[in-house]
Amino acid sequence: MKLKICGMKLNTVEVAQLRPDYLGFIFWEHSSRFFEGEIPDLPHNISKIGVFVDAEPDYIIEKVKKHQLQGLQLHGHESPEYCSKIAAELKNINQKVDIIKVFSIKEEFDFNALIPYEKVCDFYLFDTKGKLPGGNGYTFDWSILKNYPSTKPYFLSGGIGLNNLDKINEFIKLPEFKYCYAIDVNSKFEATPGLKKIEELQLFKKAL
Repeated sequence: MKLKICGMKLNTVEVAQLRPDYLGFIFWEHSSRFFEGEIPDLPHNISKIGVFVDAEPDYIIEKVKKHQLQGLQLHGHESPEYCSKIAAELKNINQKVDIIKVFSIKEEFDFNALIPYEKVCDFYLFDTKGKLPGGNGYTFDWSILKNYPSTKPYFLSGGIGLNNLDKINEFIKLPEFKYCYAIDVNSKFEATPGLKKIEELQLFKKAL
């Protein structure tokens, strides 16, 4: 089980010392966790994920080059054609970058929506549908994932905190867990947006 800590902004170096598998940096200016400046040097085994919402491809490629991103989390209404175009742009700059397409879930979800994306992204991420694209602090009903039709690995996100550890342990025993590649955490481990609670993250990582 891999761990992604998203919404990095104010204490990135301290969080990186916990050695999560992924750190997420939000490049959407309407977010309270919008990242500006330089990403500090990170251990080589931590992948940097850029989070974008319906961004222009040129903007994404600029951030990939500037920060040497290893993954793109597309959190808007990006079409399969858009994802394919981004993949082609990345190939042009000879850079291997994973594409993670986000789908937001509230009370139900039509998994047929995944079909056009099967060949144009590397991972899915399932988050809770809320007022903002991510960071809303609420979980969705994971039992919906029993209908997951794909073999593509996915990230599980949406308001996950220390209080969800028992639920995660139960989820691990279910068939729908098979393709759950990583747990993605954010707002439940913050003192303020972008300032992570190190001790709580340490407890969560150890429990995982």
